[in-house]
Amino acid sequence: MITFKLKLLFLNSEMKKNKFISISEAMNQGSGEVSIRGWVYRERKSNKFAFIVVRDSSDIIQCVFSKADLPEKVWEDAKMLSIESSLKLTGDIKKEPRAPSGYELLVKDLEVVQFAEPFPITKDFSPEFLLDKRHLWIRSRKLTSVFKIKHTVIGAIHKFFRDKGYYEFPPPIFQPMMCEGGSTLFQVKYFNDITYLSQSWQLYAEAMIFALEKVYDVSPTFRAEKSKTSRHLSEFWMAEMEAAWMDLDEVVQAGKDEVKFIVQEVIKNNKNELEILKRDISQLRPAAEKEYPTITYTKALKILEEKENMKVHWGKDLRTIEEERLMEHFDTPVAIIEYPKEVMAFYKMEKKLRPGIKKTDAPGPVALCFDMLAPSGYGEIIGGSQRDTDINELIKYLKKENEDPKKYDWYLDLRRYGSVPHSGYGLGVERIVAWICGLDNIKDAIAFPRTMLRKSP
Repeated sequence: MITFKLKLLFLNSEMKKNKFISISEAMNQGSGEVSIRGWVYRERKSNKFAFIVVRDSSDIIQCVFSKADLPEKVWEDAKMLSIESSLKLTGDIKKEPRAPSGYELLVKDLEVVQFAEPFPITKDFSPEFLLDKRHLWIRSRKLTSVFKIKHTVIGAIHKFFRDKGYYEFPPPIFQPMMCEGGSTLFQVKYFNDITYLSQSWQLYAEAMIFALEKVYDVSPTFRAEKSKTSRHLSEFWMAEMEAAWMDLDEVVQAGKDEVKFIVQEVIKNNKNELEILKRDISQLRPAAEKEYPTITYTKALKILEEKENMKVHWGKDLRTIEEERLMEHFDTPVAIIEYPKEVMAFYKMEKKLRPGIKKTDAPGPVALCFDMLAPSGYGEIIGGSQRDTDINELIKYLKKENEDPKKYDWYLDLRRYGSVPHSGYGLGVERIVAWICGLDNIKDAIAFPRTMLRKSP
């Protein structure tokens, strides 16, 4: 019995001794012996010392190997370490202001898990090469920081809506009709028929609000837009919401509140990642602290004409250049409401001049809709509207888009049985991540981007 207890104590002691902790946990400990594991991030060697920067998912740390203080086998293995070799280390940690992350590990023991082959990514490679090697480039500190911030963003979206009593409703990805224009549908062979990849959950969410009243989701979305810009993806994630009894003013306010909450959560939880990305937090603070303005589309055109000398014909949608020039006059996101009805999707309700709704400043019919633009040239991050509840209007605009209303009969049923005012919007997850992170290209806001020209790796 005594022998068994001694063996158990020995095993527990060994387990404790070899317990691995993350690099950030080791740095928080600050001193004493620690065991970590990870991958070689940088390496520099001489005849007597090897300085190996090791990374894991939490941080990086400089690890010092001294030939004089190590067994020959450990020193020989250390000399052979190459970029991305995987390893386990034990040593004494101490503060070292000259080290990359302010701490240094004086190595006492090394176990190499795998000696990596020569890593194909060094310096000064083209963006296309890095996209070809995306499966390896996602290990970079830049992209790792982006994905950590994206994790915060998605978590904030779930928290925001759940705390406000919304139910999560996952939509179908295969959908038989368009929602955002037939020209951007991805067609899919479906047994002996065809269907399409989802452009939005919206039509199905409109059905669900008659059961759950307030719903949201974060799900993949597909748009076959023939665009090569730095702001477009063919596959992206959208956070959408839909609510019964909600009008345009209320849905615009919901969008403002959500974006503000997301920015606040990132500033609170991701200061280290923002610093790695060299993102100036002072440029984000207005979006976390100030109220966001609302202006009409017509007012936006006046600002462009008066302050930017840009004459935009009323009735045209705003282009990227016009959005960028407009947002030079704001340091927070801005909600632009009441776009021309004729250029809007069929489901966006036209603003009627009736009691309870103020007169429009526009020269033509406008929709009860809004876009939210981000500052610093990042463009649209939210698009939403109050939904049309008039069957005849819906049918009219479906026909204008060369759509067969019979295909939408189930959707029109929602207006036949207990119809109520309702509204919703979609937030582009990668677009808000690109803005918050200060990225040059939205491709870096998603792990494996899909575009008009890229479907792999």
